[in-house]
Amino acid sequence: MRARTKSLNPAGKKHKFGKAWMHEHVSDHWVHEAQRLGYRSRAAFKLIELAARDKLLRPGMSVVDLGAAPGSWCQVLREQLGPRGRIMALDLLPLEPIAGVAFVQGDFREKATLEALEAALAGHKVDLVLSDLAPNISGIESADQARSVYLGELALEFSSAWLQPGGDLVVKAFQGEGFAELQGAFRARFDKVHARKPKASRDRSREVFLVGKGFRPA
Repeated sequence: MRARTKSLNPAGKKHKFGKAWMHEHVSDHWVHEAQRLGYRSRAAFKLIELAARDKLLRPGMSVVDLGAAPGSWCQVLREQLGPRGRIMALDLLPLEPIAGVAFVQGDFREKATLEALEAALAGHKVDLVLSDLAPNISGIESADQARSVYLGELALEFSSAWLQPGGDLVVKAFQGEGFAELQGAFRARFDKVHARKPKASRDRSREVFLVGKGFRPA
């Protein structure tokens, strides 16, 4: 799920913000690197850094990628897991096909989508769950933060059912109300929990990634 902004904010200043964002985007080092290396978005470098720092990826793993579109994390997974790796991706938006990546399109919050994902897993538990899920932006900070925490909770709930013992979970979160509680819920299920802000995350963003290492089944 990718955040969307309204065409105009209440003060009518969206155009100015849009120009500033576009200037930042086209001059962004990570955007240029993604284009140079053939990644679909700059987010690829977030996963590359997280994976290296926390030893998340190894050949032959089974991984679920939630919020996968446009697919840069799947590209990184395909490179690092090798031909025996199993990748299942999900997003509300369509995903241009990637060889060796199975895809379910739908809203992760809906029961039918979750059932379709679970059916695709065919009873096989996974080694790693990645969640880059983010809510559509309403502009109301408290509501957007609550929706973000809720998506993190859903990813944790899904992982509790589908991770192998000792498996790992990475969830995008935003610092603010409910973040500490989400971090505490991670600590109840994982041996180690880290809050990471990759270099490819924009400095002004409250985005961090909660990394849970060593899943402990209930």
